[in-house]
Amino acid sequence: MAFPLLMLSYTNWLFTKTQGVNRIPKTIDPRTFLYKAVIILLFFTGVITLINTPASHAVIRTVAGTVIQVTDGDSIQVVTPEHTKLKVRLYGIDAPETAKVNAHSGQVNKAGQPYAEESRRALADKVNGAQIRLDVIDIDKYRRLVCMVWLGDRNINLEMVTEGHAEAFIEYLKPPYRAEFLDAEREAKSARRGIWSLPDYERPRAFRKRLKVSGGD
Repeated sequence: MAFPLLMLSYTNWLFTKTQGVNRIPKTIDPRTFLYKAVIILLFFTGVITLINTPASHAVIRTVAGTVIQVTDGDSIQVVTPEHTKLKVRLYGIDAPETAKVNAHSGQVNKAGQPYAEESRRALADKVNGAQIRLDVIDIDKYRRLVCMVWLGDRNINLEMVTEGHAEAFIEYLKPPYRAEFLDAEREAKSARRGIWSLPDYERPRAFRKRLKVSGGD
């Protein structure tokens, strides 16, 4: 609604600057007026399109390290050669939530989702103890590095989606990764792999919102 009002205001201003709000002055060629109005319309349309176009996610930096812990199907801990410990969230994927266990009592504070442990084991089988490369794309609100994880030339994030151990996180996926990850998810769904074999699959994002579980988004 803002853009039409802006154009209307501009048009009214043009009229007011001449001989009145409701009349186009005889000295102004209507065709010239329309031409200028179209140019202005195209200009503002271009600006709005540029603003609304999602930005791509570029790699900030690359870090090497060894995986020392797999927390769940989309989170790991890594130690660098300089002995810096990093908490890492795999970019572009969302895996079922594991149960939240009290570190002192061992009691389960919040239940997890079906297939959460299978997803965690699948990721652990791929990378636990392995030397990996992290393409850092972002830092989330929990101060985790949001990364593309590489084991040699294998994209572990994409593998998790292709094999049905996690879904494509459509709310955060951006070019140049979005199309490939969505294609992988469609393939996994069609083949009913992993999470897509569940009769009542609930998105982890919906599960967290319903039970107010933190740590995912």
